[in-house]
Amino acid sequence: GATKYYKQFEASSKSKQIESLGRMLKKRLKECGYGKEMMAKPERVWIDNVKSVNSPEDDYSPCITTDGTTMMITSRRKNSHQPNEVGVYDGDIYTSEIKDGKWSKPINAGSPLSTEFDETASMLSYDGTKLLTFKKEATDYNVYESELKGTKWSKPEALHRGLNTIHDQTYASYYKNSRRLYFVTSKKATGENSKGDEIYYCQKMNNSKTEFGAAQSVGIDVNTKFNEGSVYIHPRGDVMYFCSEGHNSMGGYDIFMSKYRQGQWQEPVNLGYPINTPYDDYFFAVTASGKYAYIASNREGGQGGLDIYKVTFWGDPKELQSSTEDYLLASIANPIQEVQIEKAVTVDKTALTVFKGMTIDAISRKAVEATIELTDNSSGKVIESFTTNSASGKFLLSLEAGKNYGIAVKAPGYLFHSENFDVMEPTGFNMINKTIELKNIKKGSKIALRNIFFASGQSTLKSESNSELDRLVKLMKDVPGLVIEISGHTDNVGSESMNAKLSKDRAAAVVTYLTSKGIAASRLQSKGYGSSRPVATNDNADGRQQNRRTEFEILSN
Repeated sequence: GATKYYKQFEASSKSKQIESLGRMLKKRLKECGYGKEMMAKPERVWIDNVKSVNSPEDDYSPCITTDGTTMMITSRRKNSHQPNEVGVYDGDIYTSEIKDGKWSKPINAGSPLSTEFDETASMLSYDGTKLLTFKKEATDYNVYESELKGTKWSKPEALHRGLNTIHDQTYASYYKNSRRLYFVTSKKATGENSKGDEIYYCQKMNNSKTEFGAAQSVGIDVNTKFNEGSVYIHPRGDVMYFCSEGHNSMGGYDIFMSKYRQGQWQEPVNLGYPINTPYDDYFFAVTASGKYAYIASNREGGQGGLDIYKVTFWGDPKELQSSTEDYLLASIANPIQEVQIEKAVTVDKTALTVFKGMTIDAISRKAVEATIELTDNSSGKVIESFTTNSASGKFLLSLEAGKNYGIAVKAPGYLFHSENFDVMEPTGFNMINKTIELKNIKKGSKIALRNIFFASGQSTLKSESNSELDRLVKLMKDVPGLVIEISGHTDNVGSESMNAKLSKDRAAAVVTYLTSKGIAASRLQSKGYGSSRPVATNDNADGRQQNRRTEFEILSN
């Protein structure tokens, strides 16, 4: 259809018109050809509109952690800022989490990430602790970085002038060891006068977090005369996804993949239909497993404007066996002459392991902010040193397979924890999920044992208390010098003498349990404080519940 009209225009237009529009006309005709070819051979993928995160306005730039559990998007849905003269709101940044297998309704990240300056989130670091954004400052766009501290994002800081110039720098991507940043820059910034955007990268200087060397092009195989859009480097570091109006685009922006081989980025491959369409298909972010990716597209059938779509790769096709059954499936009028399978465009599945988990207090199960040093045991070299999140204790990083790794976990006031593990050559993708339980040994530490249960008004331990008590037994055995006081506490309901007796008897019951498991009585003291040491108000049910507790305090270690 479109080809016919382009050709009619070419035939009926004056030569001067054709001269000025010739390049674009040729490009449009080529796009029609590419589109027909690709739509005739769709890729082995499913594309689903992620309805729970989309709105009738533009929703775009999906940023995900490599384990695929957190997504940050940018959206022009109604916010608290002033819309422009045509009623369009500026872009704000939103967060969604996977809950029971579904993406939760996005929540505005709020200040300092979302402001009235129309910022865009361009990439979440592979572990989800840093975010690259961009916004317009005065006359040009610059790239910013923000860090997640506990539950709060730090104020985004503009990156070094080696990356940010007086011209536009927009979409950016981390590289596997964070020592390099890839980004989209205007051709003016590269010294070219023609309009358009290209992909460049900057190397960090001397492991410095703030200084970058001179920007370098990713090469002529990737950058075209047309616009290159967003860029995303796979956590393995040797696959780049980007969008472009050039190459063999079907129309608008299409998403392409390039592999890094022999020191350079290779000729890109169009990810094909239905990932790409004649509409604009932007922003590719993929999980480490390579099974899922997220894009934004304004194709027909969405909820309005750009929408976020989930791409599910089917994986490599199974080889069909030539058996009688195969031929029975064919129509007698049109028998199968030869079984031919088209090669799927999927992520190159070389070995990659995601090591994720959390550091928690062994008894209270609360998050502990800890430093983890990761060592390659064969070379003794520290590969990575990082701090786990203070609010959740979470961490996530990508590892090469075929090595023996050691981890050393340190947190002030906690027993040093170390272990080693082998990441053998997995077939494709591998996930290690580890909860590291740290043992508190800090003198004076008071830890509430929230999972110790008694029958109402009695000092008989219920069996549901055993798992928490057994964790305490393990701590006492692992740290033989530990001496603790077990204390019982009540709310202020009832007489003080009754409360004092009940709290004393309950603490004694815990000590009896611990001695029955082989802990020396000389290491245990028990006291009943009744309602004299509240940790919350006694004026409501929730406060009273918190005050009814069993605690232990470390007297010496």
